Amino acid sequence: MRWSIWILNHYALTPDMPGGTRHFDLAYELTRMGYDVTIFASAFNHSLRKKVRLLNREPWALEEVEGVKFIWLPSFAYKGNDWRRVLNMLDYTWRAYWLGRRLPRLEPRVAPPDVVIGCSVHLFAVLAGYYLSGHYRSHFLMEVRDLWPQTFLDMGLWREGQPQVCFFRWLEQFLYARAERIVTLSPLTREYLAQYLSEWADKVVCIPNGTRVARFKRAETVRQQAEPLQVMFLGSMGLKNGVDLIVQAMRIIEQTKPGLLECTLVGDGPEKPRLRRMVRDWGLKNVRFGDPVPRAQVPEYTARADILVLVEREVLYGSSNKLFDYMAAGKPIVFAVVAEHNNLVDQAQCGVSASPESAEDLADKLLVVARMSEEERRAMGKRGRAYVREHHDYSVLARRLANALGELDNEVLRDLGHKAAV
Repeated sequence: MRWSIWILNHYALTPDMPGGTRHFDLAYELTRMGYDVTIFASAFNHSLRKKVRLLNREPWALEEVEGVKFIWLPSFAYKGNDWRRVLNMLDYTWRAYWLGRRLPRLEPRVAPPDVVIGCSVHLFAVLAGYYLSGHYRSHFLMEVRDLWPQTFLDMGLWREGQPQVCFFRWLEQFLYARAERIVTLSPLTREYLAQYLSEWADKVVCIPNGTRVARFKRAETVRQQAEPLQVMFLGSMGLKNGVDLIVQAMRIIEQTKPGLLECTLVGDGPEKPRLRRMVRDWGLKNVRFGDPVPRAQVPEYTARADILVLVEREVLYGSSNKLFDYMAAGKPIVFAVVAEHNNLVDQAQCGVSASPESAEDLADKLLVVARMSEEERRAMGKRGRAYVREHHDYSVLARRLANALGELDNEVLRDLGHKAAV
């Protein structure tokens, strides 16, 4: 049976853009299994803060990328996390819903959905998915990426009892109750959901982020041993990403072991101007910056590194894209993380862990890896790649999603059989 799957993800990306491509990669693998997948995404790119599609002011457009259909929708432009971003979310939600109701009549290449998956970052996109599933009488799945309102409470931006907290608490539970399956990215999310979903626990399926290991064959080439060794970070540069800790650690290393390590910070984000000022004011010669790169070029960049570094300052209910790309690259990783019980670097023995709050500890751990032999670093990288190939390649994760869809089909057949018997 060739099911038609619609995925509503406001921030979905194609491989020619910087950032995570989770839904494209899942959809790519699902199309290889025979599913027909359409992703509804905004033409306004959140990371670049500019429009990347619909440049000729079309009301919407269909683009097919490696067998995956993207429906690009215009949405309100914004620069920061203020009311304009809220308007951007509502604009996307409204357009996705109303176009979705008419799309199969307007575009014969898009079949009506058998399954609609609504994805948070924000709950409004999930709500649009729920109403579209009702319109087409299709299965409804909810993917939980960011927790509303819990993420904002954890960050100290909101407080219990505020009107927006009460509203989003109600909305999330409304959607949880109506989803036939709830897809989470982390086991921590399942624990969170247990507070509200004790009677619905069987609906939860964990499908974390991952990578396509085959993309990283170019990263297998071992860089010629030479000093300084090359440290690299690739990703967003916001407060939660802890890139300032990396800069502080490199300052300590330059003061104690000058010439041993150089670090390249590849990406963009609201903290990048401040990080540049730190490097300039401290006169650091061992830190440089690179522009964001499309996801498809990440393997090429990681091939230039000897050590990859990542800081996570929050207990994430999600699942890091960068970490799986790092592991697939086959390079040793220095990982500064709060959630030690969910530390895949330790589990896979593909690097060393540091404190996300101590630049001194991060510097020490970078030096530990730098002092290893090339053979030791290479062995670490191989363990990381083997682990991610077995557990986090998108071919594996897409099969898990396909199995969940198969369970829904079996449940429908059981229900029909039960009604016939009655």
